[in-house]
Amino acid sequence: MIQKFRGNAKGFTLIELMIVIAIIGILAAIAIPNFIAYRNKGYCSAAENDAKSIAAAVADYFSDPNNQTISSTSLTAGTDYNLSYGNTATLSQAADDVVTITVTDESTRCPAGSDYVAYVGGDEPNAWTPK
Repeated sequence: MIQKFRGNAKGFTLIELMIVIAIIGILAAIAIPNFIAYRNKGYCSAAENDAKSIAAAVADYFSDPNNQTISSTSLTAGTDYNLSYGNTATLSQAADDVVTITVTDESTRCPAGSDYVAYVGGDEPNAWTPK
């Protein structure tokens, strides 16, 4: 009967199983930080896109010939923007009719910074810049 057990030795040894678990652990140790970094960059992109969306809405407002100027009360009237991840936005207007849109990343996960600024009008670049 002992001969039967030795001839029918199927399965994995303990060493083989430990090696497989170690390899899976190493792969997880590499993949998890990369996943977290990609997710954090997603929060940055969301704040950037929120700023660009609001800038597009302000530019669309000025595309109407009847809308030559905008008042400070008009800038703060529409503060219920549908922003990603609870982000907040503030709009301000300089003396040279440049509207500055600042979107703050409220998730605090964005490694590039928490504020994203977009400009509409004037000679300012129409792009976001992290503060």
